[in-house]
Amino acid sequence: MNAWIGLGGNFAESDRLICSALDRLDEQAKIAVLRRSGIYRSPPWGVVDQADFFNAVAELETALPPGELLEALLDVEHRLGRDRSSPRWGPRCIDLDLLTYQDVVMHSEALDLPHPRMHLRAFVLKPILELENGFEIPGIGKARQALERLDRREVEAVQLTGH
Repeated sequence: MNAWIGLGGNFAESDRLICSALDRLDEQAKIAVLRRSGIYRSPPWGVVDQADFFNAVAELETALPPGELLEALLDVEHRLGRDRSSPRWGPRCIDLDLLTYQDVVMHSEALDLPHPRMHLRAFVLKPILELENGFEIPGIGKARQALERLDRREVEAVQLTGH
C-alpha cells in the first residue's frame, strides 16, 4: 500500500531530524521510502510566537495497516527525542503525520484519513505537488486546487530551503 507522510519540526536540528526519520523508516522491514520532497521552511501555524518550521513530505510503500503505520511513525518520533507533553502546535524537534493511506477515508478516535487539515496547509501541499503534480486528496479533491484556495501570502511564505 502507498501512504504519504508529513514531516516537520522547528528546532535548529529539525532539518537533520527529518532526514534521520526517513532513514529510520526506510530501515524497517515493512516500510520503504519511495520518494521524499525537498525541505521547506514555513512560518509557524497555530501558535505563531515560535521559530519557523522545516517541513517535508514522503511517499511510502508499506505492508502495515494504517494504525500500525501510525504507531511506527510515533515510535520514530520518540526515538528521535520528541516530547509529546508540549502544547498542541507548539515547538517540537520532529513531527510525523500520516497524511494519506492509499484511498482510505476513515475517522476514528486514533486516526483520521486523510489528515483532516492537510488541504489547509501550504507546507504540506507544496512539497506534495513537488513530487506528484496531480495529487488527489481522498474525499477532498486535487491538491493543486486546495493550494490555490489558500491565502497567497501563506503559500508564498513556504519556501524550499535548498537542502
